[in-house]
Amino acid sequence: MPSVSFARRAAHLPPALAAPVTGTIAFESGLAFPGVLPDLARESESALTRHRSETLQYAPRAGLPDLRRWIAAYLASDGADVRAEDVLVTNGAKHAIELVCRVLLDEGDAVVVSRPTYFSAIPIISSFGAQFFEIGQDREGLDVAELSALLARLSAERRPLPKFVYNVSDHHNPTGVTMSLERRQALIELAGRHQIPIVDDSPYRSVRFEGAAVPLLKALDRHDIVMHLGTFSKLLAPGLRVGWAAGAPAMIARMAQLKTDAGSCPLTQRVILEFCAAGRLADHTRRVQETYRAHRDRMVAAIRRELPDVSFDVPQGGYYLWLTLPAAVDGDELARRAQAAGVTILAGSRCFARPDAEHPKRHVRLAFSQATMDEIDEGVRRLATAYRSLVAGAAMARAAPR
Repeated sequence: MPSVSFARRAAHLPPALAAPVTGTIAFESGLAFPGVLPDLARESESALTRHRSETLQYAPRAGLPDLRRWIAAYLASDGADVRAEDVLVTNGAKHAIELVCRVLLDEGDAVVVSRPTYFSAIPIISSFGAQFFEIGQDREGLDVAELSALLARLSAERRPLPKFVYNVSDHHNPTGVTMSLERRQALIELAGRHQIPIVDDSPYRSVRFEGAAVPLLKALDRHDIVMHLGTFSKLLAPGLRVGWAAGAPAMIARMAQLKTDAGSCPLTQRVILEFCAAGRLADHTRRVQETYRAHRDRMVAAIRRELPDVSFDVPQGGYYLWLTLPAAVDGDELARRAQAAGVTILAGSRCFARPDAEHPKRHVRLAFSQATMDEIDEGVRRLATAYRSLVAGAAMARAAPR
């Protein structure tokens, strides 16, 4: 192609997309297990016949009114004070992240993220010219004390505060941690005091296997500063690309006006609405929970059997295991060797937002959602082969004369 001067957000991207290799077992991405994808034939027929004057037309910018009402009621049943006018339908949760950025970010603004964070959010936020403040987390979630110290330091230095805090509070991606009630309350109080919005990305909340649910951040919000992001992708059907944002009407109205699609697809919205309005979601959710619980347990057993040197916490929900490798093992190199061995995993280094900061390369993320039980066993065996070759190579390098 002729010489082109790419924008900064595109210049570093590879010029071609890698094609999947036949026979490779995928632990890299959070795809749905085919066996839990629902039969939507009846809902699709209704959407294309009885509702065709709606579904084959342009949609309202904010989404179908009936779906917005259903989502508001769904969130209200989870304790959140949300009305239909507080809801914006989007093309999945990542679209909602992009719209938040469009409304709030100017070049040079800063955003708070956890350390590590959801790797797909990093390029979306950075494409708006934003900088990152990374805040650590532990088994209770985001370290609010560390965030408080950061905000105090910025205020004392008369520097601009971050434009928002981005976090995954339920079954965090990639670590699997669910933020405790005490941390949620502390974060709400701190953000309210400084008037900093919280973007709570919550695609995995309903994919919970055990333990009591902790209240939604939006349910604890008394300052109207939480923007709750949700999606049907992890629970129903990722290919339909239907998600939502729920927050202050002034934010929702601006996000709707900045949607380049004018209005998200009404056909897929109506299909999902027909499914949910028919009362099918509760049984489907239980099926999803039971299926992914079994997948998690199978992968946990396989890793304990094949990779005893690796440590991890068993998540109570979600799609992922976050593995911590021994100090001498490089997660980036393990990901490369694993792919050569026929299994894809995500290098943990991709989940850290600041390339200039010192981050451990001792982590990898494995998704247990898509693979079959046999594929989980075989994939972990392949990963263990790659791991042993890496450890053996490192040992030989250390033993070599200098």
